[in-house]
Amino acid sequence: MTTTEADQTPLPENDNAPGSKSGPRHAAETAPEPTDENVWLEDIHGEEQLAWVREQNARTEELLEDAEYLAVEAGILEVLDSTDRIAMVNKRGDFYYNFWKDQEHPKGLWRRTTWESYLTEAPEWDVLLDIDALAAAEGVEWVFHGAGFLRPSDGSEYRLAMVSLSPDGGDADRHREFDVETRTFVEGGFDLPTAKGNVSWLDADTLLVSSTAEGLPATTSSYARTGVKLRRGQSLADAERLFEIPEDHMLAMVAHDSTPGFERTFAVDYIDFYNRSTWLLRDDSWVAIDVPTEVNISAHRDWLLFRPQKDWEVAGDLYPAGTLLAADFEGYLAGSREFVVLFEPDSHTSLQSWSWTRDYLLLNLLRDVSSEIRVLDPVRPDSAGAWASTVLDACPPLHDVNAYAVDDEDLGAAGNDFWLVATGFTTPTTLTRGTLGAVSEGAVRAAESGGVASQHAEVKRSPSFFTEADYEVQQHFAVSEDGTKVPYFQVASKDLVLDGQNPTQLSGYGGFEISRTPAYSGSIGRAWLERRTQGVSLADGPGSHSRGGVYVVANIRGGGEYGPSWHRAALQENRHRAYEDFAAVARDLISRGVTSRQRLGCVGGSNGGLLVGNMLTQYPELFGAVSCGVPLLDMRRYTKLSAGYSWIAEYGDPDVPEQWEFIRTFSPYHLLHDGVEYPETFIWTATSDDRVGPVQARKMAARMQAMGIPNVWFHEALEGGHAGASDNRQAAALQARSNHFLWRSLAGSN
Repeated sequence: MTTTEADQTPLPENDNAPGSKSGPRHAAETAPEPTDENVWLEDIHGEEQLAWVREQNARTEELLEDAEYLAVEAGILEVLDSTDRIAMVNKRGDFYYNFWKDQEHPKGLWRRTTWESYLTEAPEWDVLLDIDALAAAEGVEWVFHGAGFLRPSDGSEYRLAMVSLSPDGGDADRHREFDVETRTFVEGGFDLPTAKGNVSWLDADTLLVSSTAEGLPATTSSYARTGVKLRRGQSLADAERLFEIPEDHMLAMVAHDSTPGFERTFAVDYIDFYNRSTWLLRDDSWVAIDVPTEVNISAHRDWLLFRPQKDWEVAGDLYPAGTLLAADFEGYLAGSREFVVLFEPDSHTSLQSWSWTRDYLLLNLLRDVSSEIRVLDPVRPDSAGAWASTVLDACPPLHDVNAYAVDDEDLGAAGNDFWLVATGFTTPTTLTRGTLGAVSEGAVRAAESGGVASQHAEVKRSPSFFTEADYEVQQHFAVSEDGTKVPYFQVASKDLVLDGQNPTQLSGYGGFEISRTPAYSGSIGRAWLERRTQGVSLADGPGSHSRGGVYVVANIRGGGEYGPSWHRAALQENRHRAYEDFAAVARDLISRGVTSRQRLGCVGGSNGGLLVGNMLTQYPELFGAVSCGVPLLDMRRYTKLSAGYSWIAEYGDPDVPEQWEFIRTFSPYHLLHDGVEYPETFIWTATSDDRVGPVQARKMAARMQAMGIPNVWFHEALEGGHAGASDNRQAAALQARSNHFLWRSLAGSN
């Protein structure tokens, strides 16, 4: 992102070698587990358990899958299957690669084309691998999870790739060697059994592999614990062990950077989501890169970049969390601590990502959750050593725009080309290609002023799927319980009436430093914003609602909208701040007259499912309906279910009594009480989800139903992994059920 202890290859002799033989941490005292009458549902594939699932599915489908649902599902599927969507591409050598799904190819096509062809309205695609045909031929419901190419050593075209295929849409993949020239899997080539892990080409006959297959040990989080060097013709069990990590760390990864002239092999011990140790292989020994575990690092040619998750003091200087620093790679390893500050956050601006072209560095920023892009030039520092910086004129307000390199290793003109992907709630996505250092009138002026010259032009535009001109996007700020201002986006009709009667869907996430930014969704446009119901009996009684819905996205703490500090403000014992923020947005919508309790619903998935599970149990008075997807809900046992152990850094360890004391305050499964008027609830999940798993959703629904809580519905897709869907048909059904449930509950009640 695992072998018995016998017959382990020794690590290189190095006092700083990564890994440890130590076992998992054990608390001196383990917090007691509350009585759980639904533990039996934790047998994911048990016959009795799946019978319960099928019964629940039939009940929910009977409620939801009416004529109106079928119309909503068909509208969403038309969006997902549209052949006018932008086919996003990755450049490798002279070709542009794309993975595509549509009605005729629900599992998808891996294909490529030339740049000249891509620029046309109907590119000529060379199909490399038809996943539908492969699934039919092999009798496995394969889901394509990408491909990693071997860099040709002789300058020829890219030919060999390791293709990742999941048998059910889960995180465990089978990795198979594929020849794009013959369009076949290589006979006798690399073929790694299905498991969670990672592969990286070392050379034409060697892979670096992190895997749990063939007896290789797993961490408590279910990920790979070792990294091995796999030679062509070897089995994983016989591969040379390079390093290992303690069992209670999250995952191990080995990878090779094959950039010509800068070839390097790295090992990373992901201790948890926010702490890691990185090692460089030098002369058959591992050399630790000396940096605190909470400082993220990345290497690019001569440069080593640093982004601390916490304030970092080094050599007498203090660098705030979220800063981006650069140092000479070899100089830093030799002990120098001379940094160039590339970005420093403020109360409104955070760094989201960065990308190198051949000669420049692109920074993707958020300023109050609107995009800003800066271009840095390391070749032309100022007198203080700062790199020349230019703001790219490509980011309209309240939009999300991301810039990244087309191919930084292209030695020709394309080496400084970049993609711009721009989107907004009412702006269909556009794809633009630009060039840094380009010569044009505007570019010359930028260069003369000390900035980086650039020019760019639109290449592709997504089609429109609803009448965007009828709607407007607003940004508002709610005030949370501790006085923090929390931004949120509101998408609604321009003639919105503030009478509290608008069906409103409030969405959020608030975890893992993930930002919720403006994004166009034809599905939301059709299934919610333009949704009209007239003369139809809905929910618990007769009624109709001629208005469209209001769609709201909350940027609560726990996310990354304002950088690491915004995320860390809601970690572990401070988790309640994320929920207070979301409740504050709900109250603000009600107080402004946008909606009312009976018209307000919330939706969230995964960590967002935990969020709305806490809205259900802690703020039931604010919501008329809750749609809770692939959720964490039982926070006492989450570390023992699927990949849950890996999230201790986010939530805390419920086995430790002191930590269970605060975790129990946001564990929805344990916060249900008799005598409470709960909102209507739809809980949905997937059997094949091997990340969160279906268990917690099952148990929550079962407990609520056993308590006699009315209007509790459950649905479990039998495939689709953590996304709940592995093809467009499944995705349309999933989105339609959630939207239709909320509309029935909110637009039909009086």
